[in-house]
Amino acid sequence: MRIDLHAHTTASDGTDTPAELVDRARQAALDVVAVTDHDTTSGWDEAIAARPAGLTVVPGAEFSCVHHEEDGRRINLHLLAYLVDDRNEDLRDEWSRLRSTRRTRGRAIVERLVAAGFPISWDQVSTLAADGSVGRPHIARALVAAAVVPDVDTAFRELLSSRQPYYVPKADTDVFTALRLIDAAGGVAVFAHPLARRRGPVVGDETIAAMANAGLAGLEVDHPDHDEDDRAHAARLAADLDLIGTGSSDYHGHNKRTALGAHLTDPVAYERLFDRPTARRPVGDA
Repeated sequence: MRIDLHAHTTASDGTDTPAELVDRARQAALDVVAVTDHDTTSGWDEAIAARPAGLTVVPGAEFSCVHHEEDGRRINLHLLAYLVDDRNEDLRDEWSRLRSTRRTRGRAIVERLVAAGFPISWDQVSTLAADGSVGRPHIARALVAAAVVPDVDTAFRELLSSRQPYYVPKADTDVFTALRLIDAAGGVAVFAHPLARRRGPVVGDETIAAMANAGLAGLEVDHPDHDEDDRAHAARLAADLDLIGTGSSDYHGHNKRTALGAHLTDPVAYERLFDRPTARRPVGDA
């Protein structure tokens, strides 16, 4: 089986509609694809309705989180929340808050860039986001369209990373609060790209151990932003903490260069991950 458990659509910061995503999954010869947009489940229904025969769709979302270290450092991190009950009011309210703050934050980043002389506008970025959750990839695409940078990766590296002066932090959810919300909604939590240092600071192994004790089920091991050493470290840590190691492309369409299915989850890990009571089940052929 070919299983990719992390992919985005136009419901957040991908460039494929949910229907296009599941068709692309078919073209990539995937057996399973997870729809994991940022802080929203709005792509689920379209993806499931358009699901081609033979493809299983795992409903999920990527939860924007934060952890404050004892030394005061603020570290951003993401949880993949699979199979949650999307009618859960507490979860819906928190994700609605996050989407609202993403929009405010996006406008603030654009204002900083405009003040520095970059020829983009909030109207342009908002149009690119359409009805989806606003993210830095939309700003990056505006910068590419304005010929400021050649591609989205360069935009992130030179202008939009947390190390740049135009960056504005998000009002994310405390990661332990997020774990409680996912559990209360019947979901399964996996720590997305835990060692992606190119994105900014990462939490230490002690924090991941505490997350495991708080209900974390898995650790994304094989990810485009992990090098060989990162993958080996994440695999050892998952084994030590009895977490399930997963793999995925973190596909964003044209916003990133990684193809759907570039990194995969082992079928045994997939079965183990979802061999538990949850609010929903993956949607596949009967």
